[in-house]
Amino acid sequence: MGLLDRFRSGAARGGSGLRGGMGNGADARYLAEWVSTHTGVEGYVEPKTTVTDVTVVLVAADGEWTRRVVGERGAQRLAGDLRIPVYDVRKTGYPQRMRDYDARKRIERQRALERDLGEL
Repeated sequence: MGLLDRFRSGAARGGSGLRGGMGNGADARYLAEWVSTHTGVEGYVEPKTTVTDVTVVLVAADGEWTRRVVGERGAQRLAGDLRIPVYDVRKTGYPQRMRDYDARKRIERQRALERDLGEL
């Protein structure tokens, strides 16, 4: 081990799996678990912005979704490591089921709020 090796990230040492290109191992574990607990998951890679690095949005068959920073290298490895289809959101856009899920959740929150206010 060289003098500076202990300060290098897992990616610099050639880490394996998603961790090698992602922000941290916790995000990689989270994404892998999310994929294993949801059906029909697809990934949508979002480009780097001035605020965030490359991110991925995982969308399940029912429209539930989650987003994590994966970085450029993590995005390239995502499909193989998680064994899911991955698309470039700039080319495909987001799936309608994701928007439908958000709309359902918004209605549920509104109804819960109205119910809670009615109980006061």
